[in-house]
Amino acid sequence: MKGIGAVAFKKDGTIYDLARIEDLDNDETIEAVLVDTPEGLEIYRHSTSHIMAHAVKELFPDAKVAIGPAIEDGFYYDFDVDTPFTPEDLKRIEQKMEEIIKKNSPFVRKSMPREEAIEFFKKQGEAYKVELLEELDEEEVSVYEEGGFVDLCRGPHLPSTGFVKAFKLLNAAGAYWRGDERNKMLQRIYGTAFPDKKRLKEYLQFLEEVKKRDHRRLGKELDLFSINDEIGPGLILWHPDGALIRKTIEDFWREEHLKADYQLLYTPHIAKLHLWERSGHWNFYRENMYSPMEIEGVNYEIKPMNCPFHIAIYKSSLRSYRDFPIRYAELGTVYRYERSGVLHGLLRVRGFTQDDAHIFCREDQIEDEILRVLDFTIFILQTFGFKEYQVYLSTRPEKYVGTLENWERSTNALKLALEHKGIEYDVDPGEGVFYGPKIDIKVKDSLGRQWQCSTIQVDFNIPERFDITYRGPDGKEHRPIMIHRALMGSLERFFGILIEHYAGAFPLWLSPVQVGIITVADRHVEYARGVLERMKSAGIRVKGYFDNEKVNYKIRQASLRKVPYLVIIGDKEIESGLLPVRKRGRVQSGPYRVDDLISRLKEEIEDKSLELNI
Repeated sequence: MKGIGAVAFKKDGTIYDLARIEDLDNDETIEAVLVDTPEGLEIYRHSTSHIMAHAVKELFPDAKVAIGPAIEDGFYYDFDVDTPFTPEDLKRIEQKMEEIIKKNSPFVRKSMPREEAIEFFKKQGEAYKVELLEELDEEEVSVYEEGGFVDLCRGPHLPSTGFVKAFKLLNAAGAYWRGDERNKMLQRIYGTAFPDKKRLKEYLQFLEEVKKRDHRRLGKELDLFSINDEIGPGLILWHPDGALIRKTIEDFWREEHLKADYQLLYTPHIAKLHLWERSGHWNFYRENMYSPMEIEGVNYEIKPMNCPFHIAIYKSSLRSYRDFPIRYAELGTVYRYERSGVLHGLLRVRGFTQDDAHIFCREDQIEDEILRVLDFTIFILQTFGFKEYQVYLSTRPEKYVGTLENWERSTNALKLALEHKGIEYDVDPGEGVFYGPKIDIKVKDSLGRQWQCSTIQVDFNIPERFDITYRGPDGKEHRPIMIHRALMGSLERFFGILIEHYAGAFPLWLSPVQVGIITVADRHVEYARGVLERMKSAGIRVKGYFDNEKVNYKIRQASLRKVPYLVIIGDKEIESGLLPVRKRGRVQSGPYRVDDLISRLKEEIEDKSLELNI
């Protein structure tokens, strides 16, 4: 990047401070780390977080510093302070950071014995640094000093504070030490930094657009859903309009699954605990499960997954190789424990409905079934308006069940299917689930953000745990393969993504109210009611704005609810029998006879068009 250039260097895959280049022999090969690379930008932002910590200590001497890493698109630092930071505090901290940057103090790395570092930070009263140091195995640790401020850090850092050209503190929020609600609540300051002011300005504009599209704000404004503290965090209340959109999504999902030869299921919300012990969830997933409940002396568990229920249905009768593939699908509601600090509207919840499916097949059918699922996934995502996506192949994690041979066979099956379709993918090492590898598909929304939605998992292991079999052509018992898959992920999360993707302005087929009918005066209400009933009878979701209010007020009310089409009825419309249509965004079209307008609306709805075409 012009004006900054290299911020560190790389040798044998390890990144070092530029100052340490003096320690190298002349014949050693090194590579410059430029600021405009992911590694360079991380160093740039991490250094900015240190400058922020320095500024906080200057302004709030009693503050204790915790940790301050670079994160995607920015950085944060956690502080133990008596009172939360205010917006005015953030402004003061920014001003102090500017002073520190202008001094252009060098970041100086110092190595010291761990015990010496512990004593140093004890004297400074930095209890969080001491706790971190006491857990380290290293004999030697590094600290960085700039302008008199010393911080525990592995580095590397920028050569000096003056390298920081553009930054902004964004907000402050509570954060438990180490993400554990049993620990003390700290104050976390979030910020961002870029190598030039132009990119910072663009990013801040992007954040403003993100704020406008925040599904929590729009969910309240459009009266789609809510979360009530009396009911509990992470548990969603679907309001009428939100529930209507959900029904539309579910109806489409069920229709398409029936067309694709899936069989629909419904299963209970709880089961005996031993079921989850047998499946492996109790051993590998317990931290995300709730405490068992005792019923008549037997422990039951609220379900975190649907798969054991589908297996029970499979095992309810004898199976033959001729029966395959068997495709079971369910909109199954599950419950998983998430810490309160990570709950986030619809995107991170404790109770959600998965668009779940399990396919039982022979080993020779795996690739064909994965190809079918890939095609089905892309069709579903594109119908909702997601045209771009990134595909990842997630491989075996550290904790897993089953044999290495089965893991290799499962991974190869997914890999071959992706290559057969010509789909580019990245390998995500160690991110598979405990029972098998998976394909993850992340969609890009209208702002270019990635969201995890679809997943496809091949499972050789759970069929063995539950001893499920089928009778082969040789008359012997064989083990089927199980494919887990979800296309939208969960209805709650997918709905939140849709709200932000469309900024609440849904396409016609998804809109809770598709047409708003507005009367100019009371004398027009009777005719307007007739139009409304004809549209309603045709299956169009229509709302009448017949109150004794000014037309502009009623138009504004409908526009705030982002109704796609408005029909305004006055004397002229009643006399002519023709209805002009006001499209969302104030574009006028028509006029149309009522039957013609209904036909056009129904065609757009049935086509699931993503644009308003009337």
